[in-house]
Amino acid sequence: MKKRKNRKKSRSNLKIGLAILLFVLVVLLFYELFFSDKYKEKKNAVIDASKPDIEVALLSVNPYSRPGLSTNKIRNIVVHYTANPGSTAMGNRNYFEGLKDSKITQASSNFVVGLEGEIVQCVPTWEVAYASNDRNLDSVSIEFCHLDESGVPNEDTYNSLVHLCAWLCLKFELNEEDIIRHFDVSGKNCPKYFVEDEAAFIAFKEDVKAAIDKGDQSLE
Repeated sequence: MKKRKNRKKSRSNLKIGLAILLFVLVVLLFYELFFSDKYKEKKNAVIDASKPDIEVALLSVNPYSRPGLSTNKIRNIVVHYTANPGSTAMGNRNYFEGLKDSKITQASSNFVVGLEGEIVQCVPTWEVAYASNDRNLDSVSIEFCHLDESGVPNEDTYNSLVHLCAWLCLKFELNEEDIIRHFDVSGKNCPKYFVEDEAAFIAFKEDVKAAIDKGDQSLE
């Protein structure tokens, strides 16, 4: 009789222990999904279908342009302009690569959008790029090329910039309001066109929203 009671008590304790363990696991999972600062990206068919053509030309790991540090959860996409009229996406990427030898400054970007709409990836999104000051740890940076001192992107560059930003928003569960300018981080006049023409930046974000919506609807 006593043994039977002990077995019943043991089974009851086991059930309680399993229930507590399950509760702890659920809490940990909930925390990871909604409150963790760890890097994470969403993957599904819509995101895959929305991905633009990207030439991956990663920089060498070095202290001046690709430190190899891990990013946290991505909270913003930061848009910059190259401030180097007429330069190409690959030319800017090669400049970043050369900093490991010249050591003149620390600079880079995750992506560069070129004059023909080409997109070059220089640093993985899960690694820090030296572009956005104190936001390097929780943002993805994009530099876009431009033909002249006005800093205005041509049509091909603009369209690829919209496409890339929309895809990154889907990838990191962001929206168009999470796209900011370098100016919004540091006060620097960058990207010049979107800083000096606020309406143009608002219109750009509206175009990104339309592209996000199109991506969300593409497989419905």
